Amino acid sequence: MQLLKKVERVEARLNSQQKQRIEYAASIKGTSLSDFIIGSADAAAARAIQEHEAWTLTGKDREVFVNAFLHTPEPSQRMKAAATRYKKRVGLSS
Repeated sequence: MQLLKKVERVEARLNSQQKQRIEYAASIKGTSLSDFIIGSADAAAARAIQEHEAWTLTGKDREVFVNAFLHTPEPSQRMKAAATRYKKRVGLSS
């Protein structure tokens, strides 16, 4: 495992209660304040990205999606004509 050199810096302003709470949490975890903040922020960033990029379908939405996926209708004549025009435009067919 290769460790990446830490060269970037971020600054944040905290009120005294936030700082005390974060320092206390870092001490409970047995880590430095800096490592605690970085680890917490990185974990929160990964969760935010996952939530943004993942779809969660429930109930009726899931049923409609799966049904549409499993029972895809044939393309209409207009859709077929549009696909043919596109293929000619991008050079996929003669």
